[in-house]
Amino acid sequence: METSNGSSETDFILLGFSDQPQLERIISVVVFIFYIVTLVGNTTIILVSYLDTQLHTPMYFFLSNLSFLDICYTTSIIPQMLVNLWGRKKSITYEGCVLQFFCALDLGATECLLLAVMAYDRYAAVCQPLHYTVIMHPQLCQKMVLAAWLGGRGSALILCSLTLKLPRCGHREVDNFFCEMPALIKMACVYSKVIEIVVFALGVIFLLVPLSLIVISYGVITQAVVRIKSAARWHKVLNTCGSHLTVVTLFYGTIIYMYMKPQNSTSQDEGKFLTLFYTIVTPSLNPLIYTLRNKEVRSAVKRILWIGKWSAKSRLR
Repeated sequence: METSNGSSETDFILLGFSDQPQLERIISVVVFIFYIVTLVGNTTIILVSYLDTQLHTPMYFFLSNLSFLDICYTTSIIPQMLVNLWGRKKSITYEGCVLQFFCALDLGATECLLLAVMAYDRYAAVCQPLHYTVIMHPQLCQKMVLAAWLGGRGSALILCSLTLKLPRCGHREVDNFFCEMPALIKMACVYSKVIEIVVFALGVIFLLVPLSLIVISYGVITQAVVRIKSAARWHKVLNTCGSHLTVVTLFYGTIIYMYMKPQNSTSQDEGKFLTLFYTIVTPSLNPLIYTLRNKEVRSAVKRILWIGKWSAKSRLR
């Protein structure tokens, strides 16, 4: 296998799954399919939330941001990954690696905070229904989303600057399919206690604290749901909250396992397949989870398709 033909000495080599060449073609096809599903599904949610006035609510404002985030996240990883899987050259420029590393950290941390914001929105909708529109007014929603994006950006800047300063002693091989922090730290020829402490501290801030807030929110929501007597409203609450909880479980479960345990305790292949799951599979499942479980989104899609079909027929006449 040629990994560095035509690449400069500053380029990195993304080893990916090159130790299992028989799987590369299969993985590339699966990844391509999931990428298309991610693009189509998340773009659909953004367009439907924008076009249907009945979905101009805080919940769908946050959901649109989550969909946009997932599109950006997968696009920062998958195109380069597919190029490497389909070709013999496995390299990525130093600048491309830094950009990919920064985007992954930035968008991943932002999603952690955004999921916590969405949990608070569900708490306000279920537990404070009479004051919901007052509590979740547009200005607050915009500020919460902006805080999530800025928080993710700040954590990415800190971790990027610390990780990229580590001496690599000429090492160029990244034992993953994209430039992710655990793989880049393993490239270093020195052990850094500082980075381990910073990673753990930011992990608490961006993983455990938001997750704790989500758990508390849903604990209060559960108490409120038990007291609901209307079967229709109980079912609606279960649908919207169930969708968010499913996404939270899929995303946080794999991220916490990867980032909160000691870096040397995860095997190479296990780490790659876990990374494959939360970077590629989860973003494609988000729109499916929300559309299949959410009657409002399904109804909005049908209304927009019906209007489009009716408009097309009118033009033909």
